[in-house]
Amino acid sequence: MTGSPSSDLPEYEVYALRYATVARRRNQNFMQADPHDGPMPMDYFVWLIRGADRCCLVDTGFNRQASELRQREFLRCPITGLAALDIAPDQVSDVILTHLHYDHAGNVNLLPRARIHLQEAELQYAVSRHMQFHLLRHAYAVDDVTHIVEGLYGDRVVFYQGDATYAPGIELLHVGGHTQGLQAVRVHTARGWIVLASDASHYYDNVCNESPFPIVHDVGAMLTGYRRLLGLCDSADHFVPGHDPLVMQRYPAHGDPADGIVALHVSPREGAAAL
Repeated sequence: MTGSPSSDLPEYEVYALRYATVARRRNQNFMQADPHDGPMPMDYFVWLIRGADRCCLVDTGFNRQASELRQREFLRCPITGLAALDIAPDQVSDVILTHLHYDHAGNVNLLPRARIHLQEAELQYAVSRHMQFHLLRHAYAVDDVTHIVEGLYGDRVVFYQGDATYAPGIELLHVGGHTQGLQAVRVHTARGWIVLASDASHYYDNVCNESPFPIVHDVGAMLTGYRRLLGLCDSADHFVPGHDPLVMQRYPAHGDPADGIVALHVSPREGAAAL
């Protein structure tokens, strides 16, 4: 994408908030069989982008009821968890939804004043003929999709058709792959451009080994997205996957480590390996 020179752009703080986790094995996380099978848990995050004139939440997570239904370990409500950043729910003016899977688009009802930014293709996909198939609809929750439709009729939804600039220094990147309308978010920070990949790549190893996560709408688009997103980062250390527990290890904690928040606008810990 093109736009203003980086020197003219705002520099944002970006935080990852871990709100849930689940035990998995390595062979569950890749389409290609991995001979080195072993424990490979999955963490669940939302991300906060904060600048001088805006406070934007990327994804909204799921609630305790959903965690019990899907047998995830629920650590905290991702919305009330913002209090550790001195942010109340009514201070969140905008929500960027990377896609509408249950772990990214729940809790919208807890942010009744926020405008919702979404790829049009994602809502179309979530109510399309593809949802006839349990394999494809399993990761969606009908109540979450319904809340988005209600938001649309309440003039709260902003649709995008492809790449767009949400605000100076914050770009939306339509990559598809995992779902038809999945978008990543590129953010300008003091250490340069970082990419919040969300489920364009669940783990560092998905993109590093070009081996997609098994829930995928378009394998070709996912593989193309890996290379594209890496090319839009200032370095491999600026790429942030959507579910990898290594994110919590690589970046410094913000405040009390028990709050599950790390600062992504700060360089990774010394010795933390890039891709």
